[in-house]
Amino acid sequence: MNSKEKLIIFDTTLRDGEQSPGASMTRDEKVRIARMLERMRVDVIEAGFPIASTGDFDAVQAVARAVRDSTVCGLARALKNDIDRVGEALKDAASARIHTFIATSPIHMQMKLRMTPEQVLEQAVDAVRHARQYTDDVEFSPEDAGRSDVDFLCQIIEAVINAGARTVNIPDTVGYNIPQQFGDLIRNLIERVPNSDQAVFSVHCHNDLGLAVANSLAAVMCGARQVECTINGLGERAGNAALEETVMTVRTRQDVFPCETGIDTTLIVPASRLVAGITGFAVQPNKAIVGANAFAHESGIHQDGVLKSRETYEIMRAQDVGWNANRMVLGKHSGRNAFRTRLKELDIEFDSENELNEAFTRFKDLADKKHEIYDEDLQALVTDAGLAAENERIKLVALKACSETGEKPQAEVKLWFDGQETQVMAIGSGPVDATFRAIDSIIKSETELQLYSVNAITSGTDSQGEVTVRLERAGHIVNGQGADTDIVIASAKAYINALNKIIEPADRAHTLRGTGPQV
Repeated sequence: MNSKEKLIIFDTTLRDGEQSPGASMTRDEKVRIARMLERMRVDVIEAGFPIASTGDFDAVQAVARAVRDSTVCGLARALKNDIDRVGEALKDAASARIHTFIATSPIHMQMKLRMTPEQVLEQAVDAVRHARQYTDDVEFSPEDAGRSDVDFLCQIIEAVINAGARTVNIPDTVGYNIPQQFGDLIRNLIERVPNSDQAVFSVHCHNDLGLAVANSLAAVMCGARQVECTINGLGERAGNAALEETVMTVRTRQDVFPCETGIDTTLIVPASRLVAGITGFAVQPNKAIVGANAFAHESGIHQDGVLKSRETYEIMRAQDVGWNANRMVLGKHSGRNAFRTRLKELDIEFDSENELNEAFTRFKDLADKKHEIYDEDLQALVTDAGLAAENERIKLVALKACSETGEKPQAEVKLWFDGQETQVMAIGSGPVDATFRAIDSIIKSETELQLYSVNAITSGTDSQGEVTVRLERAGHIVNGQGADTDIVIASAKAYINALNKIIEPADRAHTLRGTGPQV
């Protein structure tokens, strides 16, 4: 780092990212992602919303215990019970932050909170003071700041800073702002709030108009020194500002930006793939930085230019964001030590030698099906195993699918469901449809299939197929994932994984879907 100011990167993949319908993560998955973020040198990891559910509390607590080099943050409404819950979840963290919020826009105060501005200000100050009992690192957010009265924002920001908030986050909660307007707002607040020099100003922008990164960077140019973002831009509705785009813009345009981050950018692509694999939210090929086509050139003119000088059409090096980096190819002749070592480098660890042995057996089975196994295959293998062990109500015992020209496709499925083994056959428009119909005839879940998506994990005809299935029942939306070199088996795994989530008791849900805050 040189004399430039530090731009703090606050990652909220585990909290706001998880609020994407169907993107719920288990505790162990959150820990895996948090460890990757820590390796990337993310400054602050917002691990969750502990008051939402027992599962979310446990996940935040687990992340707080696992992460040592990054600050771990928990979100709380401006309520004492929320804040106490965060304080309890973070008590074992090496560095803890409490992030508390309350809405400040007229529409939110009148229609949602049913509170006057004076009541909102008082509650905000009380919340910050209460949070200071647990940590000196308190962040406050005036929810929907982008549509709030500027005079009131100045008043409440000054008050919470006096109460002890050391980070003030200005959220564009509904993605309503445009870059110049949002940048001017940040500059205006910093200039008008008398004690603004006592806090770091942060921004949290949503992407409803596709402007989250642009708004965040406009704010940075106007004095913000923390950006709240997510891997792959995951998040509520259209998502949040993408970490990879924010970080690489600041790094690539150091001629413009007065600050820089401390992120290890070579881990951006591995982090992107990890989050995509765990959540089932695939990255589109033309996604900036992490999309498969981000550094691909088809045009003859472009190819010729790049071959002569990379800078003609590439403003970044692919290696700098992790393409073709940190990849060790394993195969059927690779031993247990190489397998264990590579998993450790990927921050994948097992609680027992028995779990490692089981994973190694699955690895050998996969190696018999495909010649070369890449990091992405290992991530999918571990995720797939975790999904299978997560809930044992439904298990795939056997599957036989048949598709023949001129004949109706059919599938024969044997399931283990609540202690009983059942075998049925069904006909469908294709082998996957037949498989799903067979499963439905046993489970009778009354769900609606909202999404069926297939992605190749690596290149080649022997690649594992990664399937994402999204189901809805009575407003409850879940994603299921499955991976296999046989796409029909991968589809069955994904469907069963989603069914296991949607039929589980409400008290075992990972988060209270639909009640998460939209800070």
